[in-house]
Amino acid sequence: MLPAADELAEVLLDLAVPHEDIGDLVRMSRRVTDDPELRRALETSVAELVQGLGEIGTELDLPDLDWPSGPLQRCFPVYVFVAALPYTRAYHRRRGIPDDVSRRTLADLGRHMAVHRRQYGVAGVHAVWWFGHHFRGELYQLGRLQFERARLGRRTGTALAAAGLDVGPGTPCLSLHIPDFLGPFSPAACDRSLALAAEFFARYFPEEKYRVATCHSWLLDRQLRDYLPAGSNIVRFQDRFRLAREEREPSDTDPVEFVFGDPTLPVETLPRRSALERAVGDHLRAGGHWYTGHGWFPL
Repeated sequence: MLPAADELAEVLLDLAVPHEDIGDLVRMSRRVTDDPELRRALETSVAELVQGLGEIGTELDLPDLDWPSGPLQRCFPVYVFVAALPYTRAYHRRRGIPDDVSRRTLADLGRHMAVHRRQYGVAGVHAVWWFGHHFRGELYQLGRLQFERARLGRRTGTALAAAGLDVGPGTPCLSLHIPDFLGPFSPAACDRSLALAAEFFARYFPEEKYRVATCHSWLLDRQLRDYLPAGSNIVRFQDRFRLAREEREPSDTDPVEFVFGDPTLPVETLPRRSALERAVGDHLRAGGHWYTGHGWFPL
């Protein structure tokens, strides 16, 4: 189910796996292919991953690897995604999705390995569950933003219906995501991504009619406007959205993780090197909380 060792490195490069990790991943792959227990775990995981390929909203529940904690356990999901890659690429080809979109979308695996190393200092995959969206054909990288084929949840769908839209819980929507390590998300970059998305989904998923875009992120917490200039990228990104509902449960670790790289950092130690760092840290040090914003706009 895995490429031969001399081909595996090329596949890992296509997935943007950090160069410093490729040698160890190639070396450890022999243990995966030679050990019957690990092969069974790989086969079971790939079957779970590709089940319902192309469907919207399927949950990913990869089996836990009953193996001592260490590099192989942390990196085992990489082998699962590599083994599932031919199924995903075949689905993309059937849909006619361009190779460059497919490649950039699936290269998010390498980015999440970089996020893992930033936080823990060792190789691994951050938020393994998230890649069900990529490898099941639900999510696509289009310019600066990612767009997930999704459905409105109960609370958001109800709120939008109350606002007069002809939508409700379960209605298809495009969920926007802002990946890390890709530089600023300027208004021009967001405009380009939205234009690409309009063309992409109309061409490759014509049977699905998307009338609204949503975003659920700490970046939509309106309190950021108290700290950041009106012309900042974050504030201008917020200006695109209408509020769907207010969140009552704090999510203080989300901005800490995305701005500083580690959600466990003590608040009193957070740096103040940029306007955003000062905003996140100063607000928490003053006893405030950050919340996930739930926004939408019509397409």
